Amino acid sequence: MRNMTNGSPLKLILRFAFPLLMGNILQQLYNIADAAIVGRFLGANALAAVGATSSVQFLILGFCIGACTGFCVPIAQRFGARDYSQMRKLVFNSIFLTAGIGVAVTTLCVLLCRTILHLLSTPADIWNDTYIYILVIFLGIPLTLLYNMTAGVLRAIGDSFTPFLFLAVSTVLNIVADWFCIVILQWGCFGAAIATVGSQALSGILCLLVIIRRYKIFHLQAEERQIDPKMAGELLLMGIPMGLQFSVTAIGSMVLQSADNALGSMYASAYTAAIRIKMFVMCPFDAVATGAATFCSQNYGAHEAGRVRRGYGIGIAVSSVYGCVAGACLILFGRRLCMIFLPASEKTILDAAALYLRTLGPFYSILGLLNVSRITVQALGGAARAMLSGVMEMIARISVVMLLVPLHGFVAVCYADPAAWMAANLYIVPTCLYMIFKLTDRAKCKKRLVIHY
Repeated sequence: MRNMTNGSPLKLILRFAFPLLMGNILQQLYNIADAAIVGRFLGANALAAVGATSSVQFLILGFCIGACTGFCVPIAQRFGARDYSQMRKLVFNSIFLTAGIGVAVTTLCVLLCRTILHLLSTPADIWNDTYIYILVIFLGIPLTLLYNMTAGVLRAIGDSFTPFLFLAVSTVLNIVADWFCIVILQWGCFGAAIATVGSQALSGILCLLVIIRRYKIFHLQAEERQIDPKMAGELLLMGIPMGLQFSVTAIGSMVLQSADNALGSMYASAYTAAIRIKMFVMCPFDAVATGAATFCSQNYGAHEAGRVRRGYGIGIAVSSVYGCVAGACLILFGRRLCMIFLPASEKTILDAAALYLRTLGPFYSILGLLNVSRITVQALGGAARAMLSGVMEMIARISVVMLLVPLHGFVAVCYADPAAWMAANLYIVPTCLYMIFKLTDRAKCKKRLVIHY
């Protein structure tokens, strides 16, 4: 447990972000290992099957993860304000809301699974494997919610190490289970999905046990164990827009992936390999942005406007420097990195994957700016505003697909993400600066009133 309303902002953010970074890296290492095992042992078509639904996973799981993240923003704010009774009530109400979302989303996704694959233009030669894989992932949505809600609660009070520790354990077991299910049991794509869902379950259960046994601050009193409609409304007003922000962004990605799938399984394989590398390189962005947002959220609750401003500035600076380094690595080593998943004999697929990563490289700094700005707006209570940046991303991606992919094919696919990042920044960066300076002006006015009085 770490209170971030006192002490050096840079040290606090980096200390909080480091376990997050390690956890993100481990998660992406698993994704890479998963894709490598599938690609090497089952072939390029199986790799395409596992990756053919990545955008819809981002859409659905992103909504669930975003909702959980939103629920934890008021929890962090109450913790920063040292209002622990209200914090516990928020946690209790969050549990019921998360359970309801889990049941509703899982049921809907399982019923619409085949329709989703048709909408994604899933190639016929990978249809069966894709269906089996995504169906198991959908059935595991409640377990994904369990981990993200419990990990979010722990991070809200400044504990980013415990979720990382359990994620590390489950990731190692996940890789072993992946290899065992695919290579030994020969379960194919079904085995890859089972290993993924099982690891989420283990991480969530371990985080829940820590919350119950270690942190007395979460032990509910009798009067705190009740559903509060007003509090539930507050949580939904924060969680639903954040979930929709992920989903709206993912709609553009789904349209993009559908266009890429329609180009054939070769490009689906290239996109899958490149996406794994892209997501891995994004890990530090997510960690720094979450660290800065938690810092800003706690200090917002404590009415420390100056520290909010400094936290945002530090997040931007660190992300910008990393973005330059990461972009250069994608440009120089993208093709070689994609050979983790595919043998050198798959020259055409590797060339396409490398082109995608080379195109993203010069734009990685603006991605860091986008991540920090958007999650800071969320931390300051502007979930609906953050969602609008997702709408900007969606419009940009769909515009590229509709206007350019028919003319330029996979080359246009490569430019869809940079176009989306730039479009979102045009809105979210000025919005974030406005909210921060408005908060600062409010604090100055309050200080002048106190002095005058």
